[in-house]
Amino acid sequence: MALLEVKKVLNNNVIIARHENYDEVVLIGKGIGFGRKAGETIQNDLAEKMFVLKGVKEQEQYKKLLPHINNEMLGVVISAIELIRERTNSFLNEHIHVALTDHILFAVNRLMRGLAIRNPFLLETKALYPFEYEIAREVVQMINDETNVSLPEGEIGFIALHIHSAMVNKDLSEVNRHSQLIGGLTQTIERVLDVTINKDSIDYMRLVRHLRYTIERVLREERVEEPEKIAKLLKEEYPLCYNLSWKLIKMMQQTLRKPVYDAEAVYLTMHLQRIQNKVK
Repeated sequence: MALLEVKKVLNNNVIIARHENYDEVVLIGKGIGFGRKAGETIQNDLAEKMFVLKGVKEQEQYKKLLPHINNEMLGVVISAIELIRERTNSFLNEHIHVALTDHILFAVNRLMRGLAIRNPFLLETKALYPFEYEIAREVVQMINDETNVSLPEGEIGFIALHIHSAMVNKDLSEVNRHSQLIGGLTQTIERVLDVTINKDSIDYMRLVRHLRYTIERVLREERVEEPEKIAKLLKEEYPLCYNLSWKLIKMMQQTLRKPVYDAEAVYLTMHLQRIQNKVK
């Protein structure tokens, strides 16, 4: 661990420091700024327990957020990100400090004005990212326990997307776009098949995960083997599901702007047929 020298204490939880490899960095850690003075050196053992913002863009965005969040709430958010790091046991994109702090600040401010935001993709998020969802549940519980706010369940879904974004190093807007696409695909399935899918069922979870893996294959331009005989049989036996699968594929192509291979229609048709059978 490189030596860190304190340049400026922004508050009890945030310090601007000089780093021998990255020049200026922002150090984030609960209580790290308490009693510190410019020119001090940060001990290595302490440095391991904090977050270092190296990116200039992230540093500037984070500094702009600080005047709008009190020390107590900031401490809770830092603890929440520490919890996420422990639970995921993985590298987190440092942008999570800006994005999650900003999101929680926004959510709390709206809640205090009686303007909680409904999360229309909560069930899709829960089915898509169950691991991140459970961590997000812990984060919301921590915030609610340690502050005088009561974040609603919808926030679990929003925070789960932030966690997933930081884990896979993808922009949140891309992660959001995929969740919304899956929500749109599910609504189309319900409308065309004239069914209401039980969002707590194993079939729904399987469907959502299948759609997610299809999207990931499309983005990677990965071809799956096409079982031609099965394709012919499905087209003849289940024309409604087969035609619906092509409708869904066209929706994916429009959103993802990538070609979808014909074989995906076969696997989608089988999933759709299973759903249609279950709800008959």
